[in-house]
Amino acid sequence: MTELRVFGARFANPVLFAAGTAGFGEPVVATISPAEVGGLVTKSVTLEPRRGNPAPRVTEFRGGMLNSLGLANPGLEVVRKEKLPWMARRLGEMIVFLSVAGRTPDEYVEVVSALEAEGGFLGFELNLSCPNDVHRRGRPFCLDPPAMRDVLDRVRPLTDRPLLAKLAPNDPAVAATAALAVRHGADGITAVNTIPGYLPARGARRALGAGSGGTSGPAILPVGLAAVREIAAAVDVPVVGVGGIVSDSGARAYLDAGASLVQVGTGSFADPRCAARLARRLARRSEAVP
Repeated sequence: MTELRVFGARFANPVLFAAGTAGFGEPVVATISPAEVGGLVTKSVTLEPRRGNPAPRVTEFRGGMLNSLGLANPGLEVVRKEKLPWMARRLGEMIVFLSVAGRTPDEYVEVVSALEAEGGFLGFELNLSCPNDVHRRGRPFCLDPPAMRDVLDRVRPLTDRPLLAKLAPNDPAVAATAALAVRHGADGITAVNTIPGYLPARGARRALGAGSGGTSGPAILPVGLAAVREIAAAVDVPVVGVGGIVSDSGARAYLDAGASLVQVGTGSFADPRCAARLARRLARRSEAVP
C-alpha cells in the first residue's frame, strides 16, 4: 500500500481501532503488534473518573451488538499521569487520537487544556454524539447545533493538533452538521457513532442495565456508509468512516464512499485481531490493482 498521509501524519495503513474498543492500547499489545494497524482512538476521557452504567452493559443480537457502557474511564488525571506515559512506552509509532467527552462545554475545555501539553498523541477526537451519556438525557451535542458550536469554538483555540468531530448516525442533516463543525474548527469528521437502540428483557433480566443503549455491528454498515458519502460531498476535510466494519469489503466500501481512514469497533470484540487482518487484506487488494 502506498504511503498514506492524513492530518499531516503518516499512517501505516487506513485501519484504526475505534474509540472505546481497545482501551488505551492494552488489548492491542496483548494480541498484535501496534505496527500492524494505522492507529488507535482511545476510550473517551472525561474530567472525572466514571464507573459507567449499571450491568449488564452489552448484549448481542443477530445483526450486531447493543451496549450501554456509559463512557467508563479512569478520568483525566489518571490518563495524564499513567495512560499517556504507558502508551508512549508501549505503542511505538502508532498514531493515537485521544477521545474526549464531557457533560458541558467547560468539561471539554478542561480536558483538552490539561492534555494539550502532553506528548504521545496526534490529536483529539471530540465525542459529540454518544447516546449513552445519561447526563445529557440522550441528546448529544451534535444534535444541538448551538451546543456543538460552543464546544468547538471554545476548544479550537486551545490546540494546534487535529480536531475530529464525531457525529451521530440519527442526524437527518448529518452533512449540514459536518459542514457546521468544519466552519467552527474541526479538521476532520468521524462518522458515525452508535445508533440509539433498545432490546426487550429476557425473562426477569433486562437486556441492558440502563434500559437502552447504542447499536453497533454489521447492521449499521449501510447507515455509516450513507453518512460518509453525504459528508464527504459536503466538506473539504478528511472523513473517518466507522460503523459495521467486520470485513475488508466493508472497509473498502467506506474508502470508496469518501473516507480517508476507517475505524473498527464491534469487530474487535468478536476478534481482537480483526483490525490487523483487515489492514493486511486491504494492502493485498491494493497491491493487486495494476
